[in-house]
Amino acid sequence: MNDQKNMFLAIGLSLLVIIGWQYFVGGPQLERQREEARLRQAQQQAQQAAPGAPAQPGTVPQPGTAQPGATPQPGAAPAIPGQPTVPGQSFTRDAVLAASPRVPIETDTIRGSISLRGGRIDDVSLIKYRETVNPNSPPIVLLAPSGSPHPFYAQFGWTNAAGGKVKVPDDNTVWTQQGAGALRTGSPITLTFDNGEGLEFRRIISVDENYLFSVEDSVVNRTGEPVTLYPYALISRHGKPEILGYFILHEGLIGVMGDQGLQEFTYSDIESKKQVPFSVTNAWLGITDKYWAATLLPETNAKVQASFSARDLNNRKAYQTDYLLDPVTIAPDGTGSARARLFAGAKEVSIVDGYDTALKLNRFELLIDWGWFYFITKPLFWLLDFFFRYFGNFGVAILLVTVVIKIVFFPLANKSYVSMAKMKAVQPQMLQIRERYADDKVKQQQALMELYKQERINPLAGCLPILIQIPVFFALYKVLFITIEMRHAPFFGWIRDLAAPDPTTIFNLFGLIPWNPANVPVIGLYLMIGVWPIIMGITMWFQMKLNPSPPDPTQKMIFDWMPFIFTIMLASFPAGLVIYWAWNNTLSVLQQSYIMKKHGAKIELWDNLRETFGMKKAAVQDNQPPTEKKKGKEGKEKQAQS
Repeated sequence: MNDQKNMFLAIGLSLLVIIGWQYFVGGPQLERQREEARLRQAQQQAQQAAPGAPAQPGTVPQPGTAQPGATPQPGAAPAIPGQPTVPGQSFTRDAVLAASPRVPIETDTIRGSISLRGGRIDDVSLIKYRETVNPNSPPIVLLAPSGSPHPFYAQFGWTNAAGGKVKVPDDNTVWTQQGAGALRTGSPITLTFDNGEGLEFRRIISVDENYLFSVEDSVVNRTGEPVTLYPYALISRHGKPEILGYFILHEGLIGVMGDQGLQEFTYSDIESKKQVPFSVTNAWLGITDKYWAATLLPETNAKVQASFSARDLNNRKAYQTDYLLDPVTIAPDGTGSARARLFAGAKEVSIVDGYDTALKLNRFELLIDWGWFYFITKPLFWLLDFFFRYFGNFGVAILLVTVVIKIVFFPLANKSYVSMAKMKAVQPQMLQIRERYADDKVKQQQALMELYKQERINPLAGCLPILIQIPVFFALYKVLFITIEMRHAPFFGWIRDLAAPDPTTIFNLFGLIPWNPANVPVIGLYLMIGVWPIIMGITMWFQMKLNPSPPDPTQKMIFDWMPFIFTIMLASFPAGLVIYWAWNNTLSVLQQSYIMKKHGAKIELWDNLRETFGMKKAAVQDNQPPTEKKKGKEGKEKQAQS
């Protein structure tokens, strides 16, 4: 029994270390990042808006360029104009948008615009998603133009071959829209630019009903000589964004690079590596947040020279994913073309999977961080989504999926609890062995192993089924944490967002006192202990009390304090996860009680509760401490002799 409890203790302590590190290290780090982001934003918005603010350029990938941001060699490519006159200066987003001519984007999912200066897709807001649960709050802003506080944009075009001197469109090129009207689903726009040297550039941009932009670039050559150009596409992000920093979630640069598979680099990783090049076929690449992403989707049969990179730009970092296609040689009076696609939107599972299938992409589904247990995590999401579509409440879906998991693992749980019942049956003999060999641990262990052998008991038989279930429960935790479907999804009562912590706290009597404990310096975050974290702690405490108290005082103290510690730590977790944990604990208590009663094992819950609250505990011969009373000890010796 002691070996089994040591195994449970090891599992519990491991989980405690992981969550404790996240709470005490990751949490404060996140708060510092948020505070710094708020200060930067306040300073930037305080500056006066200046019409015509120059753009901060991305780095156009060059044929043979080894270092991002390196100065192009003579004849390799023209330098990109548009460096700010004041290093690090930025303007309000509205001021930058107003400073350049634009074509509006109007679809059922997106509002924004395309800049005619540079032809960039640099203004995208996701109107189906809001910053808060208030439906009148501002929509999520995904892409923003250069010169604004948080530039994040996509750029497409042509660059010269080594030694070429062709005038190609750059950041300050002003394109001309043919016709008029906004970019809408089913209504593409056409942009043109004549370089004055015999080349006419044409760009057709279309958008579907969700988040996919298609860009078709073409060049008509009237120079009388062959012209060779390289098509390119890039996504650039200036400044390190606010990130959550959880080890189970990737935020940063991402892509699937052909046979090299999934490639993920955090912002810190790419800062240290500077540049990571790839030469692959059948790839996609981009930059992802928890719920949103912008990715480039080249044709699956295209060979691309791709790159992840980071560079210093005006006193802050600029992160970029880009690719260069094979050169296109355009004969006199001929036309060369290139196609590109951009996903810029919410990482909804159905939409991401739909693009993966329809476009025959290389595992685009991995844009959503399903984790190591992908083969478990994604089926669990499908089950959650099924119940959600049927009942219309994501919280109810969480409860039902937990029940299904309990049913599936019932045989394993039954085996575990049967093993525990056998261990309890021989507990009197185990106590006698520990008394007899109290000063000789080696003989004590030998005697215990002999007892296990005689009674045909495997001490680990109760732990192995539990260990098998751990990946499943971790996968469910992962699903609830990463999927956008739970964001701003209400439950019942005061829970209006399952992806946010429980907004109540016991320290203001759950809202009865007009005071916010979160405003208390240093410890404010630790005071936000809401109703559901308290319920979770109570269910965990009941689960602990269901089994006999560990004989070792240190173990007993750890188990007694663990529900309280978990209540504090999980209070800052999304409410959906806390509800799942509380419900899972409740089902575990009911399940274990039923199985133990069925197999005749004593349920220690009521005795432990009486002991906890200072009530006289009934004398139980098979669970009496060996040194409790001399009389009890003599009784045990007589029992052993008989």
